[in-house]
Amino acid sequence: MEYEGILLGMGNPLLDISAVVDDEFLNKYEIKLNNAILAEDKHLPMYGEMNEKFKVEFIAGGATQNSIRVAQWMLQKPGATSYMGCIGKDKFGEEMKRDAKLAGVNVHYYEHESVPTGTCAVCIVGGERSLVANLSAANCYKVDHLKKPENWALVEKAKYYYIAGFFLTVSPESIQLVAEHAAANNKYFMMNLSAPFICEFFKDPQEKVLPYADTVFGNEDEARAFSKAHGWETDDIKEIALKISQWPKASETHKRITVITQGADPVVVAEDGKVKTFPVPLLPKEKLVDTNGAGDAFVGGFISQLVQGKPIDDCVRAGNYAANVIIQRSGCTYPEKPDFN
Repeated sequence: MEYEGILLGMGNPLLDISAVVDDEFLNKYEIKLNNAILAEDKHLPMYGEMNEKFKVEFIAGGATQNSIRVAQWMLQKPGATSYMGCIGKDKFGEEMKRDAKLAGVNVHYYEHESVPTGTCAVCIVGGERSLVANLSAANCYKVDHLKKPENWALVEKAKYYYIAGFFLTVSPESIQLVAEHAAANNKYFMMNLSAPFICEFFKDPQEKVLPYADTVFGNEDEARAFSKAHGWETDDIKEIALKISQWPKASETHKRITVITQGADPVVVAEDGKVKTFPVPLLPKEKLVDTNGAGDAFVGGFISQLVQGKPIDDCVRAGNYAANVIIQRSGCTYPEKPDFN
């Protein structure tokens, strides 16, 4: 099987500024744990304050980029994955390129001349994380970059596509182009609900692209936010997963699968009118370093098996394995080789 360029991701490349903080810091900036938001003016001083007050780590991040890097790591096949997004022409941007190259991902960044590379504050308390993203350059991605022959060639080459919902805030037009290409060519398109605010405030572009999604990922908070935004009077994760899987489809080539993670609770998978649950391997509390990137890693592990034509049970097992590895390390990082078979 030819793996080169089989999986393409598009999203917001961000440099994670990660630190263990305290409740006082969270309260000062009105941040809730286990949430992801876009930075407002009131949050801008926090990036500098984190650097001064706490021990900070810089890690290449952004939800889709994390998932693509994990899929590449799990596959261990050079150049199997590609990724596009916008960075700045600066030190952080150079660091991002270096990291991606080391990870074996074929990146085609749009490099912005004047806007700095985006950053994401990862605030950790008791192993739980909260994300505050200052998109900066990531917010400047243009569909014209995607249409360039050398970049559209990556779309043509790929057979699987993954785009997190966060990209809906930046370039819904780019998502739509890729989604339509996938449907027209019987390829496989995947999305993520990504955050409650996406389901609430970007409902229209999300609804426009949803018919093209062959797999929809999310966690329990996002699933409930989606249910509420659509006036579904249910909080039941199995019911919500089933309803999302039955949302009308643009192409009938693939039946839609909905995959909802619930932290340490079982993964819920809805497909073909049925719901299955898969237990998550137990991790002793003392081994938990931080949950940043756990959901992204799950997606990366899952997709790494999907592109190889493996059954859903194997995909979920690989997702759980990758997430389990990542939460025992700082940020979305991993050892040299996976220990999965």
